[in-house]
Amino acid sequence: MKDSDGVPPNRFHLTDDELIAGLATGSELALTQLYKRYFPMVLYFVQSNSGTEDDAKDIYQEALVTVYEKLSAGTLELTAQLKTYLYSVCRRLWLKQLTQRSRTGTFGFGVDLNDTEEFLSVETDLVDHEDRDRQFELMTDSLTRLGEPCRTLLEDFYVRHLSMQEITDKFGYTNADNAKTQKYKCLMRLKRFFFSVYKAEP
Repeated sequence: MKDSDGVPPNRFHLTDDELIAGLATGSELALTQLYKRYFPMVLYFVQSNSGTEDDAKDIYQEALVTVYEKLSAGTLELTAQLKTYLYSVCRRLWLKQLTQRSRTGTFGFGVDLNDTEEFLSVETDLVDHEDRDRQFELMTDSLTRLGEPCRTLLEDFYVRHLSMQEITDKFGYTNADNAKTQKYKCLMRLKRFFFSVYKAEP
């Protein structure tokens, strides 16, 4: 059974075909999933290449419109996953906009566009992005497994940027050298937790 948009109701994860069908009919569910699943990779790419979040939103919207127009004209040919196709379109649109901005001088700083030909392939870009996401997830999980007081100690130093003296006072260590020793032990434990899982993954 499908709703009026041609998308199965109460489906948490739509397939590529269902997303495309939903985009063609303006399905709110399909649009929501398209943004939730694929916008973050475009945001990362644009922000890593002289853009802002608003730039990324504009580029992603333009890419979806491009896909919609191709669907309407019956000219959409997917030779890869929808994720790869959208990323490729957004990448091309943003590099084109960077070139235009460089020519019109709208950047307040220098942008070297001579290396655009040397950008990694779309597939390689996506693999790198997904690998970074996975590493972040594993590090978060490793911090949770680390337990206290190591977790708070490392977060105080690396995230909250507390000094070793502040950490010494907070945790009641005898002196800053003892606090440094404990931080080192905690860091080694965290690395063991992280790499025990990361290296084991295919």
